[in-house]
Amino acid sequence: MSDAAQPTAAEVRAAAEAVKTALDRHLAAVERRSGEDDPAVYEAFNQLASAAEAYDELLYDRYDEVTPFEIPGGEEMPPYTGPEEPSALSVLIRRDYTVVEPQRLLAQARRVEAADGDSAGEDLGDTVHGALGVLFGEFEPDEIASRHKEFGLEEGDSTLWVVAAEEPAEPGEWLEAPFEQADPQGVVCRFDVSAVFDDDADLVDGDDAGNDVGTELDGEDEDDLEPLDADR
Repeated sequence: MSDAAQPTAAEVRAAAEAVKTALDRHLAAVERRSGEDDPAVYEAFNQLASAAEAYDELLYDRYDEVTPFEIPGGEEMPPYTGPEEPSALSVLIRRDYTVVEPQRLLAQARRVEAADGDSAGEDLGDTVHGALGVLFGEFEPDEIASRHKEFGLEEGDSTLWVVAAEEPAEPGEWLEAPFEQADPQGVVCRFDVSAVFDDDADLVDGDDAGNDVGTELDGEDEDDLEPLDADR
């Protein structure tokens, strides 16, 4: 980074003062908390997290140093405000993949088309987007997840949300925009898998290196600070 782009010492000092102020506000909110999911504590926590992140970035840019703390990533979920006794639920799943072997993907799609006898008209399996349509139309998402390497895919992050509701949706009600009604405050539990957790797994158990780590975010304590890995 050039000197012109670096933050000034005064900016770093101001960010440090902002962290101190946010710490005081967070402690005051905790001391006055009205319940386990007090929104004031949640708001103060987010303000502290934002101030700490800003200070950490400026400190690193100016002095090539890091702070000894980080805010746990799972605290991005707001407190649950859904029904106490939900009568319906939605399971929302996102899985990311990278196409790392296009030829393997195309070959698998052509095999599916050949087995189905789809020889008339355009061969969808001749393009990557067409091949994806063929494979995801033929196989269930869970089967693709378990066999992704066969299809020339590499797994990325994935997440699963279980969202509570008062009433089941009417047939066809949300099909035009299936993910717009996902209220984070209605999430009963959530499970994340990401390579970002690999470093944490290495610290806990070296034998588990390289394995995906699932995290349930429901019920974590938002007042905890965790040691920051100094290897930035």
